[in-house]
Amino acid sequence: MAKIKLDTELYERVKKVADVAGYTSPEEFIVHLIEKELSTLETAETDEEITERLRGLGYIE
Repeated sequence: MAKIKLDTELYERVKKVADVAGYTSPEEFIVHLIEKELSTLETAETDEEITERLRGLGYIE
């Protein structure tokens, strides 16, 4: 498994929301978020559609 570093402030926010939402750990919550976003993006048929979806979500300009 790979590791991702988060700054302390962001991690504390994730930890709080994960706890309130009933996740067993912040890591479980993060994995769920990533899987959800990937499934949304993977329904795109072309790289251009993926780019447009990412742009629409504000991830790229």
